[in-house]
Amino acid sequence: MQVTRRDVLKLAAVGALGSVAGIRPAMAGVPMGKGADSGEDRVFICNEDSNTLTVINPYSNTVDTTINLTSFDEDPRPPFRFVTGGVVPTHAAMVNKPLYHGAISIHGAAPSPDSGLIATTGRGSSNVYLIDARTRSVIGNVANPQASDKTSAQRLSSGILIGREPHEPTFTRNGKELWVTLRGENRIVILDVERALKQVGGKEAGAVRQYLDTLNGPAQVWFSTDGKLAFVISQKLSKVQVFHVNADRHGYSRPKLKTTLDLKAQDPFGFTPFQKTTPDGKEVWFSHKLADSVSAWEASGDHRVLSHVHLGKLARPNHVEFVENANGRAVYASLARVDDGGPGGVASSQIAIIDRSAPAGSRQVVGSFFTHGRESHGLWTNPEGTRLYVAHEQDELPGTPAEGQTVCSVFDVSDPFKPGFLAQIPIGNLDLPSGKLRNKKSINLVYVRPGARSQAG
Repeated sequence: MQVTRRDVLKLAAVGALGSVAGIRPAMAGVPMGKGADSGEDRVFICNEDSNTLTVINPYSNTVDTTINLTSFDEDPRPPFRFVTGGVVPTHAAMVNKPLYHGAISIHGAAPSPDSGLIATTGRGSSNVYLIDARTRSVIGNVANPQASDKTSAQRLSSGILIGREPHEPTFTRNGKELWVTLRGENRIVILDVERALKQVGGKEAGAVRQYLDTLNGPAQVWFSTDGKLAFVISQKLSKVQVFHVNADRHGYSRPKLKTTLDLKAQDPFGFTPFQKTTPDGKEVWFSHKLADSVSAWEASGDHRVLSHVHLGKLARPNHVEFVENANGRAVYASLARVDDGGPGGVASSQIAIIDRSAPAGSRQVVGSFFTHGRESHGLWTNPEGTRLYVAHEQDELPGTPAEGQTVCSVFDVSDPFKPGFLAQIPIGNLDLPSGKLRNKKSINLVYVRPGARSQAG
């Protein structure tokens, strides 16, 4: 029996409703271990220009599915359809149609502590969506009353409207809350996860617990390993705020400012878009995109600066990732810069390798490798720290095997200092009844093993 796309969508809808009903109240009790590989691992990629999530199967390194966050083809008539009169409008024209209610500029993503949920933000639509990591479906979608073989089977949830320019979502370590930075404002929205699941399922409103005033242009929150501190970076100021989470007996936060760190020496431009704590929880690393550098700070105590590593002229670092296994401890920084002379003579971005085992004051770039893609952005490893997945913003060049495609690349990082290229995966299209929508401009990328403790947990 052949399984059709419509069958898959119907199953996804059932899975999403089941997720809402179940609500995952046990999230705070997730064991700390990495968890056994059950065959459910997936890689989720945010595609900003197509408003889709590409899902990669890491066992075959092929595209498993594409999650639709557009509202194209929900109605068979123009201007509701992706194709109007046989003409495919530009992306900007599509998302600016007055009756389009889908996502605009899907950008940030993060897994819940138990890796069962993915939160993803629509920068332009000012909302956040929740995705079931097992069923790869949008929670809150409903059956489309106009469904036919010419329309989509589902009507997209509106997600949760939260504020101007939501950049990055992050779950608290106990999974009770989702903190989302509003980069177009000077505040963070804090959502109750259980209420959010009910709200997108249409059962309850009021997921927003509070708005927390912050420095201007907050880009991302990351929590200390013990969950007691929240670090808030900015893309408008050369500062980092550190908050006491100050959880109550039910695990809900009552944030209080602890201190503000001065980054002028490391980031004079005030543009720090990404951060992450090391696996041992002792350090927090920041990427300073316009300063072409990264820095490491103490995650506790007085939060002293430990390292400031320059990456080269116009390196433009996006994300950092930590690769730690029996063969060493390295920090990877994805570089947006595209360099000539890549593999096969094709222009490619690179990833800088920093030796984290070196003394804090003497860390430096010890190598780099080409990503087999252009403008590298999101980075994430599998729980074993042996595979690295890389997202890219730009399409491949004419004359190359993946011409016109945005690609995800995969590396064997069993030796963190000698990465081995495994695959370049063209991320393809979203198949709509009216035609194919190309997945493009990949930003964030997360590797998820449902049921296992995530990096953000």
